[in-house]
Amino acid sequence: MRIIEANNYQEMSNLAAEYIIKKIHHTPQMNLGLATGSTPLGTYSEMIEDYEENRTSYAHVRTFNLDEYVGLEINHPNSYKYFMKENLFDHINIAEEHTHIPNGTASNIEKECQAYEDLIENQGGIDLQILGIGNNGHIGFNEPRTPFESKTHKVKLAESTRMANARFFNSIQEVPTHAITMGISTILKSKEILLLVSGEGKSEAVKQLLNGQKNENFPASVLNIHQNVTIIGDKKALAGIKV
Repeated sequence: MRIIEANNYQEMSNLAAEYIIKKIHHTPQMNLGLATGSTPLGTYSEMIEDYEENRTSYAHVRTFNLDEYVGLEINHPNSYKYFMKENLFDHINIAEEHTHIPNGTASNIEKECQAYEDLIENQGGIDLQILGIGNNGHIGFNEPRTPFESKTHKVKLAESTRMANARFFNSIQEVPTHAITMGISTILKSKEILLLVSGEGKSEAVKQLLNGQKNENFPASVLNIHQNVTIIGDKKALAGIKV
């Protein structure tokens, strides 16, 4: 596991964007796994700026998002489909049919989960997966005690996760109770993983991750068995870690 320390959130975002852009230049037809939330926002902003200035092409890139809320229409301001369009897709030259996000309003959620799992596999798997980490160690929406062998599935969100995401909604009551997420085994099949961490609020989660003990009570700990993980974090998130 490689660790890159940035001075602050902006530098973390710059380094992450540079990392991703370099990979795209090397593999123009790559399958890129994406995350939502506040942590990757700066990275996506830097990718947009690079596109505007340097015209890095996403014409042959395919993207696969980690997760989506169950029950939110794609045009809902808090759906992850909407988030990705607003914060990345609408500002680069990526074809809409090349962007993939689970359908949280599918009539049969179980079939949707299997279809998404099959789609990733049929497209050759994910080359580079971007991840964040929750305070309780969740990756994607895989909450504590999610089996490491899990595939794309419907999950009941922990109250701590709903509380953390409530800042994007008018109230906690509006936050969906369930989501579709790539499973832990799905994430582990990615050829490479880039974990972004920022802020002192994530420092304890990072310490627990780096203690090397694999435990389903802390889902991110499974990253210790992956052969190609890079962490880019700012000083506050990496406080107490020897880099």
